[in-house]
Amino acid sequence: MPVGRRERHTEMAVTAGPETPIEIAVGGMTCAACAARIEKRLNLLDGVSATVNYATERAYVTAAGGRQASELITAIEAAGYTAALPEPVGSPPPGLPEQARDLRFRLLVCAPLALVVVVLAMVPSLQFTGWQWNCLVLTFPVAGWGAWPLYQAAWARLHHATATMDTLVSLGIAASFLWSCYALLFGGAGMEGMRMPFALRFSPVGTHTLYLDVAAGVTVSVLTGRYLEARAKDRAGSVLAGLARLGAKTVCVLRDGAERRISADSLVPGEVFVVRPGEKIATDGTVLEGCSAVDASLLTGESIPAEVGPGDEVTGGTVNQSGRLVVRASRVGAHTTLAQIVSLVTSAQTSKANAQRLADRIAAVFVPCVICLAVVTLGFWIGAGVPADDAWGASFAVLVVACPCALGLATTTALLAGTGRGAELGILIRNMQALESARRVEAVLLDKTGTLTTGVMAVQQVLVSAGEDEKQVVRLAGAVEDCSEHPVGQAIARHAGQQAALAPATGFVSLPGLGVMADVCGQTVTCGSVQLFLDRAMAIPADLRRAADTAADRGHTVVLVGWDGQTRGLLSVADSLRPTAAAAVRELAGLGARVLLVTGDNRRAAEAMAVRVGLDSSAVFPETRPQGKVALVRRLQADGLHVAMVGDGVNDAAALAQADLGMAIGSGTDVAIGAADITLVGVDLRAAARAIRLARSTLRVIHGNLIWAFGYNLVAIPLAALGYLNPLFAGIAMAASSLIVVGNSLRLRLHRADGHGASSKAQLA
Repeated sequence: MPVGRRERHTEMAVTAGPETPIEIAVGGMTCAACAARIEKRLNLLDGVSATVNYATERAYVTAAGGRQASELITAIEAAGYTAALPEPVGSPPPGLPEQARDLRFRLLVCAPLALVVVVLAMVPSLQFTGWQWNCLVLTFPVAGWGAWPLYQAAWARLHHATATMDTLVSLGIAASFLWSCYALLFGGAGMEGMRMPFALRFSPVGTHTLYLDVAAGVTVSVLTGRYLEARAKDRAGSVLAGLARLGAKTVCVLRDGAERRISADSLVPGEVFVVRPGEKIATDGTVLEGCSAVDASLLTGESIPAEVGPGDEVTGGTVNQSGRLVVRASRVGAHTTLAQIVSLVTSAQTSKANAQRLADRIAAVFVPCVICLAVVTLGFWIGAGVPADDAWGASFAVLVVACPCALGLATTTALLAGTGRGAELGILIRNMQALESARRVEAVLLDKTGTLTTGVMAVQQVLVSAGEDEKQVVRLAGAVEDCSEHPVGQAIARHAGQQAALAPATGFVSLPGLGVMADVCGQTVTCGSVQLFLDRAMAIPADLRRAADTAADRGHTVVLVGWDGQTRGLLSVADSLRPTAAAAVRELAGLGARVLLVTGDNRRAAEAMAVRVGLDSSAVFPETRPQGKVALVRRLQADGLHVAMVGDGVNDAAALAQADLGMAIGSGTDVAIGAADITLVGVDLRAAARAIRLARSTLRVIHGNLIWAFGYNLVAIPLAALGYLNPLFAGIAMAASSLIVVGNSLRLRLHRADGHGASSKAQLA
């Protein structure tokens, strides 16, 4: 039998301990090798468990071994990088704007100079007398000032006896420029009238060969790649900043009968505040006065505004569209729904796929291996009798074509884009493992109450005897049931109250398991079951008796209403089916999953619900207690199926934890949400199918990125070593490889809720 997720969660809890996770902003990382090195340095500390994300430029410490954040920051700085506690969520990483502006300025200066040098080197017919000396003058500021950040980073790593992507690029640029200076001054390349042919690979042209185009072109290629990469990473992670910005900055509170505008951060639970049309609701709360339509699309992905009134819950960050609302704050700060969404998305972006862990291990030793290969390439070609300048060219190409950045960005950028898009669609993904589990789902268990249904009882049907006034029957029944605390009675009272004001009732009597009685408007009104009316010899007309049997077959609760010894009417009450439940079942089945209904209700009610959502009786598991739900999940897992459980209540928590993938309805209990891997923020059950489609799209993009990242290096490095890549094109290919991975990941931002769109069929870029 497969190991259940409950056991796995227990093991994780023991390992991680009760410590609060620490997040640290890291500066100075230039490739996946940097992230791997910092992660290794932190994990060498006793009791510390950390992951470092190159794309988000963050270190996430889940167990600090009793250490303070300052000690962890010191350890990172000792490795040659900068570190600090991060700005509030939604702020860009420290130094990113300055870094991007600096890169852009260097590009604007260096690109025109490099373009002239590259064109002269590639087009011999344009090589005028003294062209090589002009190229030297133009290349000097590019290879010197333009590449200075690369030299600085490489030198800083060298102080700590480590090598990164900057080491490779810096060696390539410096060696190309210094060799060219040697060839100009001592090798005869500086003689008047010298012409240099261009070739895609090296050829025996002697010491006249210059690599100024390589020094200038590779510098500009790397600067361009770094600038676009910084912009793309920022865009991939922009959802977090967008979510954080959803929160209101100020709020108008009611204090001592007067309205006063204060900072939203100053709100406390229980405080009353006013929300006018067009304003954002400052925090989670309960409506005290007013009715309005609230737009929650940015949080839930649902485009239709929800009507709210007194007693309804509202969520901070949503927009009040029409009427004035008076709201009592229930949760503030880190406890709000919006803050928890940001926390979940951040948590998801710290996790790594199994394939990415392999890529990280490779990246950690990648740069030293490439440097060794470049040295071996140089020695091999010199030993084979190839001219020294051509052997140097092959060695340069090896240095500049290798790209560990693509390995580091393959998963992280896709995960940033995928989880961010999920948050926009109301799908909160807890970690990378949830995505991997969602992709393999073969069976989906749906809880009934609160999942397929709203969990709120409502009147489904009203029938009255011949000659009776329906409004009068409903009004009297509502007046009696308003005195009851039973959910069925409250449903009838609400239904009656929507039609007219309820009359006062006196002499209320509750008959447990049978019904209620009270005096209303001079009548002793009885509301209850068929058995109660039979016991009291109250005549039940044949049409009402047939209707009662039909409603019971559908799983509804039947309440008869009567007075003066006669049955006057019938109200059928049931939990309301969610409007999208049937469509959700069809979509899940369309994804190839076996859909099952599991509920604690009796078989008749469960099968009636199954018919309404399009399931047959073989897919129904009625009268199932919490232990039975867990046992069913285990039985399906023992049959080799990957099981998803969708639920909302405390009684679903154990099954959510046991399933390979737990999905909790966002309106459910905190226990259910805590046990789930994915939280569906809205009440649209179709989000479960959307989550599976998004997971499959994200995993396809990740696998495509990894195939490209590994494949590129496996092909490009041998080609460079064999002399089939001009160093200039090697540098361009290196910069392009990272951009291809990032660009492919960003297509997930276009993923549509219906599964169609650019990224739903994501393939290799």
